[in-house]
Amino acid sequence: MGGSEHGYVNEAFMSNWIAPLGPLVDGFEDDLVRYTHAKHVVALSSGTAAIHLALIMLGVGAGDEVICQSMTFSASANPIVYLGAIPVFVDSETDTWNMCPEVLRAAILERIAKGKKPKAIIPVHLYGMPAQMARIMQIANEFNIPVVEDAAEALGSNINGKAAGTFGQIGILSFNGNKIITTSGGGALISNNEFYIKKAKFLATQSRDDAPHYQHTEIGYNYRMSNVSAGIGRGQMEVLDERVEKRRLNFQFYKNQLSSIDGISVLEEPRGYHTNRWLTTILIDPAKCKGISREKITAALTEENIESRPLWKPMHLQPVFSGAPAYLNGVSEDLFNYGLCLPSGSNLTTEELNRVTKVISSLFHVSTKLYL
Repeated sequence: MGGSEHGYVNEAFMSNWIAPLGPLVDGFEDDLVRYTHAKHVVALSSGTAAIHLALIMLGVGAGDEVICQSMTFSASANPIVYLGAIPVFVDSETDTWNMCPEVLRAAILERIAKGKKPKAIIPVHLYGMPAQMARIMQIANEFNIPVVEDAAEALGSNINGKAAGTFGQIGILSFNGNKIITTSGGGALISNNEFYIKKAKFLATQSRDDAPHYQHTEIGYNYRMSNVSAGIGRGQMEVLDERVEKRRLNFQFYKNQLSSIDGISVLEEPRGYHTNRWLTTILIDPAKCKGISREKITAALTEENIESRPLWKPMHLQPVFSGAPAYLNGVSEDLFNYGLCLPSGSNLTTEELNRVTKVISSLFHVSTKLYL
């Protein structure tokens, strides 16, 4: 917590405005508009809810196909199945680890040839690194397919100053407890299209018609953010830039300390990119690491009570999506096999960062300079 959250939440309690919606929700949405420069925002209960609503507004239904990045968390793909639609997974490229434009184009052409033009494309800004949105949007526009931009991990990231989540027709954000800022649980849908936001607000409040009695002509959802959660979010927005800077410093620390080890590499920013470095990740090349695998590094860190995790398991490898079409080039599987997420919290101390790098360096018999 940054410090102001308690005051905002107190405001909700003092005004007795605890239920979903309220002035703090309105204020939080305004904060997000100012920060992202999207014209319209609706605050929701989760990023997953935002993707679900986005697909509904784009007319996705049973039997339709939606292209989704394979290298992501399952929440990117699950809402496709909620609607009875079919996810079509597209592999990654090595510059950003996100959706590969060449594979995307090939996938679209083949699906069209099979008589199933995709209804939407969901690229993901993995670990805060923006995807190649210029090329993805060019391809999407060529085939007239709308883009739902999954920026759940990328609030604070941009390409040439344009915020992640504002390139596609609809963008989604997440404020889950593990994100760079949190509302405990929550998300948002952002767009320059006012109709989408008005429709999302309607659907998210149980599709209650504007009538003097309870009347519903459409199926709705209980997806709106509470006033209390929005109060936490307003306080978090005040320290978002500090959180981004700290995560970027974490990345730079790891890079400086581990760059001398042959076989360990980090993901650099392409020119014009500014990533929030939500998580710092490394790749371990077993051919260069003299038998020191990712698993050995993980075990050594665990021995010192330091948590680390593999990168996301690609969706095309998940049992639940075993029958889904997938267009692959091998990149996401390599990332999954050789990638590791290091401790990256905004509150990590220099002492804690030194502990992490010391454990890894000792496996390679490399000394590291301790930073004070």
